[in-house]
Amino acid sequence: MTGHDPSDSVVLRVLRTALHAGFYLLLAVAVARLFATAQSRGVMMFALFGALALAVLYAVGALPRRVAHNRRTALLWLACVTALWAALLAVSPDFSWIAFPLFFLHMHLLRGPHAVVAVVVVTGLVIATQLAHADEFSVAVVLGPSLGAGFAVLVAWGYAAVHRESQQRRLLIEDLRRTRSQLAVSQHEAGVAAERERLAGEIHDTIAQGLSSVVLLLRAAEAALPAGADTARGHLVEARDTASENLAEARGLVSELGPPALNEAGLADALRRLCERVERESGLRCRLRLDGTALGLPAGYEVALLRAAQASLANVVQHAGADSATVTLGYLRTEVTLDVYDDGAGFDPASPRAPRPDGSGFGLRSLRERIERLGGVFELESTGSGTVVAIRLPLREEVSR
Repeated sequence: MTGHDPSDSVVLRVLRTALHAGFYLLLAVAVARLFATAQSRGVMMFALFGALALAVLYAVGALPRRVAHNRRTALLWLACVTALWAALLAVSPDFSWIAFPLFFLHMHLLRGPHAVVAVVVVTGLVIATQLAHADEFSVAVVLGPSLGAGFAVLVAWGYAAVHRESQQRRLLIEDLRRTRSQLAVSQHEAGVAAERERLAGEIHDTIAQGLSSVVLLLRAAEAALPAGADTARGHLVEARDTASENLAEARGLVSELGPPALNEAGLADALRRLCERVERESGLRCRLRLDGTALGLPAGYEVALLRAAQASLANVVQHAGADSATVTLGYLRTEVTLDVYDDGAGFDPASPRAPRPDGSGFGLRSLRERIERLGGVFELESTGSGTVVAIRLPLREEVSR
C-alpha cells in the first residue's frame, strides 16, 4: 500500500516480492486443501469465492508499487483483508497459514504497540481455529503459530532497520550530488574569474594603453594649434574628452568595476549624459524618457542596459540617417525595460548581416547574447520609418518590492 521508493535497496525489493509470492502460494495451498477435505458444496463455494475475492483485494492494494496511497486508505485495505481472511479461517483451518504474511503487513502498516497487538490477535485466531478443529489438545497447535508470530515480528523489525538505513543512504547520496553540483559551479566561477583576469590584462596592455597615447597626442595637437583655429580646437577637445572617457571605461573594466558613468551616478543619469553627449557630438536629437519608479538594479543589469543604449545609439548615428532618437527606461513590477527608437531609414532584420571589412558589424549579435545571458529578452523591429530595439530583463522578487 505504499508507492515505489527509489531509495529501496535490492534486499527490500526481494523481501517484498517474497512476501507477495508467499501470500499467493499459501492461498493456493489452502484452496487446494479444500478439495482434499470433505466439505459441503455450500461451504466449498463460499470458500472458493472468498479466496478469489481475497486474492483480488490483496492485489489491488499490495501489488501496484508505482501508485502511492495515503495512510487511511492503507489501514482500511488492511482491515478488509484481515476481515475476509478471518471469514475464510472460520470456514477452514487450512487458511491459517496465510496469517504468516499478514503478520508482516500488520507490522509494516501499523505503528508500535498497535502492530504487536494486531499480531497477537491474529495469532489467537489461528490458535483458536486450530484447537476447534483438533481432536485433542496439542502443544504444537499453540507453539507453531506463536513461533511464527515471533519470527515475523523480528523480521519486520529487521526490515524496518534496513529501510531506515536505505533512507539514510539516499539522503547521503543526495547530499553528495548537491555538493558535486556546488563544486562544479565553484569550478565554473573560478574559470570565469581566470578568464576575466586574462581579459583585464589584455585590455590594459592594448586598449587602455592605446587610448592613453591618443589622449596625450590630442593634448599636444591642441596646444600646437594657432590661436585662431577655434573650430579645429573644438573638435580636438571633443575627441580628447571622448578618448578620456573611453580610457576611464577601459580602466574600470581592468579593475573589475562597472562603467565610470554608473559609478558617478545611477543608470538614469548615465543614460541622460549619454544622450547629451550623442546629441552634442553628432547633432542627433536624443531624448531620455523614464517610466515608473526607479529601483536599485543589480550591477550586471545596469551595465548591460547602459551598454545596450550605447551600442544602439552608435548604430543610429552611424547607419540610420535619423533626425531623432528616444531612449525609454521603464521600471515595471516584474521587469525593467529599455527601448531605443529612431526615425531613420531602417533595415530588414531578417536579412543576414555579415561583419564589415573594418571588423564591425557584431554589435546587435553580441548585444542579444549579453541580454540573453542575464535571462532577458532582446527584440528588434525595423521598418522604413524607423527602428526599435526593445530589451526586457526580469526582476527578482526582492528587487521588485
